[in-house]
Amino acid sequence: MPDLWIPWGVGRAGAMLAAVALALVLAAVLDRTAYRLPRALDPHISNERTPFHRHCRLAFWTAGPVLAIVWAWLLGPTLAAAAAIACTMVLLALAWIDAETGLLPDSLSLSLLWLGLLVNLQGGFTPLPDAVLGAVAGYLVLWCVCRLFLLLTGRMGMGHGDFKLLAALGAWLGWMCLPWVLLISSCAALAAALGLRLAGRMQKGEPVFFGPYLAGAGILVLLRLAAGSA
Repeated sequence: MPDLWIPWGVGRAGAMLAAVALALVLAAVLDRTAYRLPRALDPHISNERTPFHRHCRLAFWTAGPVLAIVWAWLLGPTLAAAAAIACTMVLLALAWIDAETGLLPDSLSLSLLWLGLLVNLQGGFTPLPDAVLGAVAGYLVLWCVCRLFLLLTGRMGMGHGDFKLLAALGAWLGWMCLPWVLLISSCAALAAALGLRLAGRMQKGEPVFFGPYLAGAGILVLLRLAAGSA
């Protein structure tokens, strides 16, 4: 596998243009996926393009190219930047799908997991042993939390899709970054839930979909990890 950090023979401006182009191509594919895939998995999901759907779509199309520019600026014209853009776009799509439907499709989460392991074969963002341990630990940590919550309350605290998403993040970031991902995502989810409750937009017992917060925290930690490696 080629070294992800060897720069190509283009300038930073060319790298940014290429990054935006890649993000737009991925966005076009993932846009359709974000609409069709959850409805294929659950036929009870409405086909109506609601205002919330349109807001999520706008946020997805805005955040993707902007973050692609950040990656190109941070990592330059490298395969590492291209890999980070691909990871970011899939995470944004997963956040969109979970926020709108409460689903985290395995086809996206597991593809992201395997891609993370491939990217880290030669230590792209973290050594391969740390990536493998991160994938295992990411799944087991949330599985254990969920089982404990079930024993204490008799209710499922989260879906299995969250386990697989954290496993995918572990494959990209390594096991040592998982505490930061969990801390950031948990604090963000609690703050959002509190804000919605105070605003009267969330009722007691209403579920909080954790996927968007995991995805956002994963992007932030990957940015921090890449900044330290660049």
